[in-house]
Amino acid sequence: MLASFAGRFGRVEPRRTAAAFVTGLLAEIEVKTCRQLAEQAGHARPDAMQRLLYRAVWDADVVRDDLRQVVADRLGDPEAVLVVDEAGGLKKGVHSVGVQRQYTGTAGRIENARVGVFCGYASRHGHTLIDRRVHLPVSWTDDRDRCQDAGVPDELEFRHEVRAGRRHDHRGRRRRRVGRVGSR
Repeated sequence: MLASFAGRFGRVEPRRTAAAFVTGLLAEIEVKTCRQLAEQAGHARPDAMQRLLYRAVWDADVVRDDLRQVVADRLGDPEAVLVVDEAGGLKKGVHSVGVQRQYTGTAGRIENARVGVFCGYASRHGHTLIDRRVHLPVSWTDDRDRCQDAGVPDELEFRHEVRAGRRHDHRGRRRRRVGRVGSR
């Protein structure tokens, strides 16, 4: 599986770190921060993992598309379903993209949090996550300067639900909505 996206990294160092990162994510360790993933990979410090996420040149969306192809090849099934759900993470401060006081099931109440929307693929052959997006609340999308300062692309806007939930399935039948989620 790692070979399917290894070519997306122009240098051998980030390619090896990406392989170690993914291996760590799949490992049975409780907390999966850069420090814990580095320890799992046998690194003394988390620097390589942090560099992979913050400085290495690679396109996460292209790697995601490579993963989708692997999923289609290995788990593809005409009866498969897409599962869309949201999850919140408590955050301090207000500068991380999408953070505001909002309801999150993680806390079971309104807290300072960031909400992510996740798409999974499930078939009789297995299941996996295939996409992710940070939910951008109106307080963010209505403040274009704030978005620009945080590196949020101008074309992203607030949405009440994931548009994929309203599209048609591969046989042309209308899919029913799975639930309320934030923007893509």
